[in-house]
Amino acid sequence: MTRTVRFLGTCLILLILGCASGISRQVRSQVTYSGSFAQLQTAPAEHVGEIVMLGGKIIQTRGSALGSEITVLQLPLGRRDRPQDGDRSEGRYLVRSEQFLDPAIYQKGSRLTVVGRLSDSEVRAIGGFRYVYPLVEAIEIKLWPRTRRVSPSVHFGIGVGF
Repeated sequence: MTRTVRFLGTCLILLILGCASGISRQVRSQVTYSGSFAQLQTAPAEHVGEIVMLGGKIIQTRGSALGSEITVLQLPLGRRDRPQDGDRSEGRYLVRSEQFLDPAIYQKGSRLTVVGRLSDSEVRAIGGFRYVYPLVEAIEIKLWPRTRRVSPSVHFGIGVGF
C-alpha cells in the first residue's frame, strides 16, 4: 500500500511540475502590459514603466562590466509561457540585465521568456534600415532548454518501432 501511495504522490508532483510556468507566479503577477508586441514596438514611449512579459529567440548576447544585453527576435508565447516555434514575429527587442549573462549559455537561437520593465527604446540599424528596439530591464529571465523535434510527435501503429 505504501509503495502505491508513494508512486501516486510522485506522479502528482511530476504532473504539477510539468504544468508549471517558466516564469515564477510572483513575478508573473507584476505584469501590467496586456497589448500586442506590435503595439509596444510602434509606440514604446507610451508604455515606459509597464511590466511586460515577452518571449523570443536570441539573436545576440553581449556582456560588459555593467551587465548584459540580449537582442531578441520576438515570438508569440504558447503553453507555459514558452515561445512558440515558427516564423511569426512582430519584431525585435533588447533585454538588459545588471547580471553577467554568459553568451556561451545565452546562445544565438536559444529561446527565452522575460518579464521586465519597459524603460526606453533605442534606434539601431538593421541592414541600412533604422529600427526601433523596445528596451526591457529584466526582472526574471527563463532560458528554455533546447529540444529536438521528433516527427511525428504522435505515432500509432502495431509492431516494433524505432
